[in-house]
Amino acid sequence: MALVIAGDRSGVGKTTITLAILSFLIRHGFKVQSFKVGPDYIDPMFHHYVTGRPCRNLDAVLTSESYIQSCFSRHIQDVEFAIIEGVMGLFDGVRFPMDDPPQPPLIRGETVTDSLYDNSYASTAYIARLLDLSVLLVIDCSRLSGSVAAIAHGFRSFDPELKIAGLILNRVGSDRHLELLTNALKPLNLPIFGVLRRQDNITIPDRHLGLVPTDELPHLNPLIHQLADLAHTCFNWDLLLPLLRTQFFGNERTTKDTKNTEKERKEYPLYLAHERLFVKSENQKKKLRIAVARDRAFSFYYQDNLDLLEDLGAELIFWSPLQDKGLPDDINGLYLGGGFPEVFAKELSENYGVLRDVKNAILSDIPTYAECGGLMYLCESLIDFNGNSWPMVGVLPTTTVMSKQLTLGYKRGIVLQESPLFAAGSLVYGHEFHRSRLTNEPLSPLYHLWRYDDKIGEGIGEGWGLSQLHASYLHLHWGAHPEIPGRFLQNCDRVQK
Repeated sequence: MALVIAGDRSGVGKTTITLAILSFLIRHGFKVQSFKVGPDYIDPMFHHYVTGRPCRNLDAVLTSESYIQSCFSRHIQDVEFAIIEGVMGLFDGVRFPMDDPPQPPLIRGETVTDSLYDNSYASTAYIARLLDLSVLLVIDCSRLSGSVAAIAHGFRSFDPELKIAGLILNRVGSDRHLELLTNALKPLNLPIFGVLRRQDNITIPDRHLGLVPTDELPHLNPLIHQLADLAHTCFNWDLLLPLLRTQFFGNERTTKDTKNTEKERKEYPLYLAHERLFVKSENQKKKLRIAVARDRAFSFYYQDNLDLLEDLGAELIFWSPLQDKGLPDDINGLYLGGGFPEVFAKELSENYGVLRDVKNAILSDIPTYAECGGLMYLCESLIDFNGNSWPMVGVLPTTTVMSKQLTLGYKRGIVLQESPLFAAGSLVYGHEFHRSRLTNEPLSPLYHLWRYDDKIGEGIGEGWGLSQLHASYLHLHWGAHPEIPGRFLQNCDRVQK
């Protein structure tokens, strides 16, 4: 049905191998859907660049198990092949909160003890089990020979319910090195799906939050061609293609499958959203216009969030805080996603017309959602890594200061005040990933947040709520919670009237 590309740890080459497989399939004219485990924004950009289709995030913390199943099912219906890129190591996840136990059917099985799985909720292995998919394990062999067998055996036996289809050996040196690896692995009878030699000439640039986004890489096509060439010679496609192929494509679907698809559609949260959140009035003559900032400085958006806004009756107007002279005309709402405003702080600070328009729109109570980089943009100023200070929109009475310290991880929280997205008292699940801090924290914070795997405790106050503004470092995925964009659009509709 599809294949999961996993690693024994971070940095083993999962993204490079996934892109190589995608590039090869696209070169040969196949329709391919990709997915990414976890909350990452940047790896999916590369998937999208190669396939021309938005990559979908599969995150059990930010959404739900049922949403992951329906999302996966819906997006493989019209493609020939599907691939899921894992996150970190195969079993790397989070500890499930003791005060919020998992729901059946994913309570751990009897074959694996709880102690082994304490920290693997939402991991790549968890998603593979949830979707009943096979896993290809990528091993970085650059500093290994015979020990590769111990690693492979350990990963295969750790969870007998998980289907390890085989291995991809990455960063192999000489022919002698490959011989040592394959001889060590023979007793395991574990198929080798691919062997990639050390590729010093194939690199994807990175910086302080991971890979450099595709919009900043004008010469990406030669790299994609290199990866397709590499995939042609390095993978055993006779083994690989059957596992990548989706179960039902073209006219092979049965009546039973069609009924199952309809059932999944009705279980999809958007269906409930239309039933419970009457957003688009029959008397509404035009769609609500939501200005979505999207350029090199602001590019962190989950495609599912954008899809939900459109499906709930919004018209998305994409615009650039870097290049446009002002906000789009006649907007009903404003969406400022995350990204890298710190990298483009100078250019952003010099676009006076946009800074003025954004400030005036927020002060005039246009419902606004600002997330991470969007929050930073709304501060009085931004101090970059070199200590330079750049004026920003100035709606929030605080300054963003870039720092080497990384804030990273899943959070749970309670909404403390009414906002365009939430009612006070709502429980929220999100993810933080930034290297910055604010000089002044809000006196009346938007959220009370604590680490996801902690019990409800002291936590911290975070986020700014000002009239129709919701601004926070917390990244949100709305897929399993259509009431969030529903409430946002309801507020936009009220402003329009």
